[in-house]
Amino acid sequence: MSKYVNAKRVLPESLVKEIQKYVQGAHIYIPSTERKSWGTESGIREELEQRNLEIIVKFRTGHEISTLSELYCLSEERIKAIVYGSENKLDLPLQKT
Repeated sequence: MSKYVNAKRVLPESLVKEIQKYVQGAHIYIPSTERKSWGTESGIREELEQRNLEIIVKFRTGHEISTLSELYCLSEERIKAIVYGSENKLDLPLQKT
């Protein structure tokens, strides 16, 4: 939601003059203090968690790292990070490769 606001309408004159010492006639972005976690609003975080759980299940039920890498279009290193960094996510035996 990009909405430009004239600083003179919302800030005290003394603050506007202080800002003008650094920037004049330019747009300045002031970030919100109410930051949401990455991916929570779009739902991508939840989708990635679900994908990772699928990868873990497939790995622990016999799929090879290289097969999962091709299936999910991820590097083998990324697949390893998902499956070996997740011992506590599922109550399934960990397959050793």
